[in-house]
Amino acid sequence: MLTQRFVQAFELAYQLHAEQIRKGTETPYLAHLMGVAALVLENGGDEDLAIAALLHDAVEDQGGLETLEIIRQQFGEKVAAIVDGCSDTYVIPKPAWRNRKEQYLEHLKTTNSDVHLVSLADKLHNARTLLFDLQQFPIDVWERFTGGKSGSLWYYRRLADYFLAYKRIPMSIELDRIVSEIERLASQE
Repeated sequence: MLTQRFVQAFELAYQLHAEQIRKGTETPYLAHLMGVAALVLENGGDEDLAIAALLHDAVEDQGGLETLEIIRQQFGEKVAAIVDGCSDTYVIPKPAWRNRKEQYLEHLKTTNSDVHLVSLADKLHNARTLLFDLQQFPIDVWERFTGGKSGSLWYYRRLADYFLAYKRIPMSIELDRIVSEIERLASQE
């Protein structure tokens, strides 16, 4: 059951991300956060994991360690640790994209199953959106990504391989399938 804590987490996510939109679109960023939370709940996550899913980008995109402390105070150590585990940097400006992604891939090897579930839901939701966009608007999709086409393809393949090897569950299988389709479409451009 979801309680008032989930509502409070949604309110905090709204406060932090209300002005954001997804790169290169007019989609409110909150749609991504809700999608990730839904995937977590649909795949066995509890309320703490769903709250972490709503807040998984708050620290790296909206205030760094100060925001992490707010999350810790309002939602506890477990939620804060998951959000921390899903964050690839607190530094502004962010370090170089490729280095940051390589470090995140290594970092995943040291995290627990809670972080894995939220991170996998995040990456799956992003990959689903990328595939949809490639099917609808193939020309300019890659311009949205800091890593460009080749870097993004590299990162998604590494993520899919990692999560599939970590645990073969419906979400990791779906991520691998979607990434394969993204690669197929990208090779036809």
